[in-house]
Amino acid sequence: MRKPVIDKDGYRPNVGIILVKDTGQVLWARRAGERAWQFPQGGIKAEELPKQALYRELREEIGLSQRNVQLVGCTKGWLRYRLPKHMLRHSMPGFVGQKQKWFLLKMLDSDESITFKYSAKPEFDCWRWVSFWYPLSHIVSFKRDVYRRAMKELSAILPRELPSE
Repeated sequence: MRKPVIDKDGYRPNVGIILVKDTGQVLWARRAGERAWQFPQGGIKAEELPKQALYRELREEIGLSQRNVQLVGCTKGWLRYRLPKHMLRHSMPGFVGQKQKWFLLKMLDSDESITFKYSAKPEFDCWRWVSFWYPLSHIVSFKRDVYRRAMKELSAILPRELPSE
């Protein structure tokens, strides 16, 4: 296993994925074996661009490919969050949290195309569609500000035909 990329400030580059369907609802997924729910997200490898990591993570985490979605936009800059001390990995000295590029994708395919079968160890074990702003009051507290900032920025570029409430 490769050592994760960590920048000089201790942040691991990562992509976050907000998948929206034509009703304006977003995909909300439960972490495997846990009670925690979140948007799909994942680390960017050393040789990857954020957009490449987006499509790799989309496939690994929820089984979708580029043909199943339309890229609507992404956040302009990196959004950062620090992990609580009890969650820091001792095997990664200097690591403090994630810096993320967030992508807004429109679902083009049916719900049946969503699957967890493309990962040997799936990140999620369940998913559902929720109202656009629902995740803000249901995400763990240390990610809440990043979610708020990403969702606020990306809601401004939602396709006009999609409701955001």
